[in-house]
Amino acid sequence: MAAGTSPLSPFRHRAFAVIWTATLVSNIGVWMQSAAGGWLMTALAPEPRMVALVQVASALPMFLLGLPAGALADLFDRRRLLLAMEIVGTALTAGFAILVAQGLVTPAVLLAFVFLTSAAAAAIAPAWQAIVPQLVEKREDLAPAVALDSVSVNISRAIGPALAGVLIGSWGMAVPFAAYVVLNLACILALYRWHPAGRPVGDLPPEQFGNAILVGLRHARYNRPLRATLVRACGFFLFASAYWALLPLVASRQLAAGPAIYGLLLGAIGIGAIAGTVALPRLKAWLGVDRIVAVGTAGTAVAMVLFALARQAPLALIAGALAGASWIAVLATLNVSAQMSLPGWVRGRGLATYATVMFGAMTVGSLAWGEFASLYGLPAAHFGAAAGVLLTVPLLRRYRLQAGVGADLTPSMYWPQQVVARDIDGDQGPVLVTVEYRISVDDRSGFIAAIQRQGVARRRNGAYRWGIFEDAAVSGRWMETFVVDSWLEYLRQLKRVSHADRVLNEAVLQYQQGDPPVVTYFIAP
Repeated sequence: MAAGTSPLSPFRHRAFAVIWTATLVSNIGVWMQSAAGGWLMTALAPEPRMVALVQVASALPMFLLGLPAGALADLFDRRRLLLAMEIVGTALTAGFAILVAQGLVTPAVLLAFVFLTSAAAAAIAPAWQAIVPQLVEKREDLAPAVALDSVSVNISRAIGPALAGVLIGSWGMAVPFAAYVVLNLACILALYRWHPAGRPVGDLPPEQFGNAILVGLRHARYNRPLRATLVRACGFFLFASAYWALLPLVASRQLAAGPAIYGLLLGAIGIGAIAGTVALPRLKAWLGVDRIVAVGTAGTAVAMVLFALARQAPLALIAGALAGASWIAVLATLNVSAQMSLPGWVRGRGLATYATVMFGAMTVGSLAWGEFASLYGLPAAHFGAAAGVLLTVPLLRRYRLQAGVGADLTPSMYWPQQVVARDIDGDQGPVLVTVEYRISVDDRSGFIAAIQRQGVARRRNGAYRWGIFEDAAVSGRWMETFVVDSWLEYLRQLKRVSHADRVLNEAVLQYQQGDPPVVTYFIAP
């Protein structure tokens, strides 16, 4: 295997190696804390709907804050943002550990703590994903870097919960939370010592926060590969959330076990995920990304059936290992598809949209399956979720995922800076742009197909209205129009034009007759 495509090639980049190691240590603490929180609720309020609410409180902040967090990741210094929120999360956990040690925690306090710490994590989740290209620098190393991030999470998932079970049994419920505080210092130190290359300095001021969110949503709407990824993610996580939400009750009720077995179940999921990560490159070459997701989805369904049938720990551990391998097969593939679908200027917002859909589906799924289990029992909930996730395979197969390196989304600087007759206030707008084409009657159908593909790119890059019109009086005269919010937003749009967009424009220009198209700008007073 070539060095550039090696699963370990990202470790050639020192920044990636240091941050990866630090987050591995930190994630062990995260999973210790997560396991302890889930188990604590089984002691405080063992009803299925209450236990499922822990998963809801964990996933809901990402659904609520994902898009604003994506805008933050694109507009502000990501390193400083990560440092600030990691410190906030660590301080919150330190305070909660004291409350647990003093016996002052109620179900409401536990849910509030999970929500607040998850909100701190949600505020920086897009930034964590968006810095991966900065850590590895080379585009060919991006896919293995994303996979290695999954390895880090799952190694920690294999170690953290099992260790939490031992610590709870030996020294009490507060210890895993205190351990997280200590372990997360490695992550804070690594971020403090990391000094990434500055972002390219342009001549345009940063986008306004609210408008940045709208532009990000508009981009997601017209980015077909990203849209397909979102649909597939929604279908999978809506049902796969069931076993995550109900796992503490599988351990305490079905297996009649304590925190040690619960930790081992989470550890089995982590070990299965590690094995799945190791096998993923070969599976990708053999099956392709869409079949990998189908196989992972089917494996998740089988795992949930095994969870429903499990009355002894060995069968539940097998189910956990299968669930982990299947989870990582789907999650890593969807994550890479989202990464490969996004240009750098909107990467944080695009990944935030993906995370919002993922965690929104998990929030709704956790609520629904917790309520279902309260009414009909744990086995029925697992059987129902297994049937539902299997149905997504044929129903969503037409939504194709992004594979490989994909289109070249780097800026092409294809359009030159515009020359204007007077100084224009950047906030002035909206701006109507018209492009006049002269097209042979024989080329009409080919031109329409090409210009419509370009129209999608215009809207993907920031235009909120686009149209193509044919002159009824002059044969072969066409007018393309699109509208952007302001003159400043139009200048940003010029900088966003990628090499892939340039190819679309050249496909349109091949039909142009005579002189180049005439471009005109109309600005609202």
